[in-house]
Amino acid sequence: MLLSVIVPCYNEQESIPYFYSAVNEIAPQLKAEIEFLFVDDGSADDTLKVIKELTRKDERVHYVSFSRNFGKEAAIYAGLENAAGDYLVLMDADLQDPPTLLPQMLSYIWEDRYDCVGTRRVTRKGEPPIRSFFARGFYRLINRISKTEIVDGARDFQMMTRQVADAVLSVGEYNRFSKGIFGWVGFRKKWIEYENVERVAGETKWSFWGLFVYALDGIIAYSTTPLVLSSVIGLLLCLIAFLFIIVIIVRTLVFGDPTQGWPSLACIIILLAGLQLFFIGILGQYLAKAYLETKRRPIYLTREKHLGKDKTLDTDGGVNENTE
Repeated sequence: MLLSVIVPCYNEQESIPYFYSAVNEIAPQLKAEIEFLFVDDGSADDTLKVIKELTRKDERVHYVSFSRNFGKEAAIYAGLENAAGDYLVLMDADLQDPPTLLPQMLSYIWEDRYDCVGTRRVTRKGEPPIRSFFARGFYRLINRISKTEIVDGARDFQMMTRQVADAVLSVGEYNRFSKGIFGWVGFRKKWIEYENVERVAGETKWSFWGLFVYALDGIIAYSTTPLVLSSVIGLLLCLIAFLFIIVIIVRTLVFGDPTQGWPSLACIIILLAGLQLFFIGILGQYLAKAYLETKRRPIYLTREKHLGKDKTLDTDGGVNENTE
């Protein structure tokens, strides 16, 4: 059986040699042939050069290189689409996904008949406290408002059968949120817990803002609760306004007391205007995602690839038979 090790890479020239060596050390324990499939997500450093050097040394090493940076979600999709293995595993090149877990993961699939084995961090050691706080808050929120279960601390590091990979690929949406997609497709899944591991080299490519936007994408992709909430709050505010109108009319007719309180009225108007803009923004996010889906743009574009004995796409866009 062939196990495809899929590695999305963005500016990981320092990490790749360490990753390659670490996986090779554990390979004899896997009792399966392996292939490395590196997906270069439009790196600006020498990531592709390092990968090409590995292909010349090891025929098991393959790669797909994007025409630009399309993001990790596109890299995951490309890896699953181009991998040839009967079993597939997604791993980061920075060794935060411990290769030592691979034999255990494969055992769960072979011996216990699981379709997919995922991993989750039980600690966030080394991560900024503010990021950990918002990450935990996101998982609590998404699991309350979505019918798709997204496990707290879940990593992209997971091993699956070809059937699961094909199911994930069948979800051909442009706006992808893999943690939600893997939960949505179902199948029999086993979770392995481990403590957080520091990067072996380089720096994280995820900023706080990038993670925040990614979290919003997940909420919009797997829940319509924000739309329902905006409707409920709008209805509640209309009811409150109607009650206030009745109070003002009764107060004026019975007591002859003119309406007062212009400063408070101005604050109320500003508050309601802010709420309206906020809910319009929520609606706009859903419309924007729908708009991008209707364009039917490709999830990624390939500049160059090397898939072993298959065909190789040159940088000029021409297709030649691979002679390596």
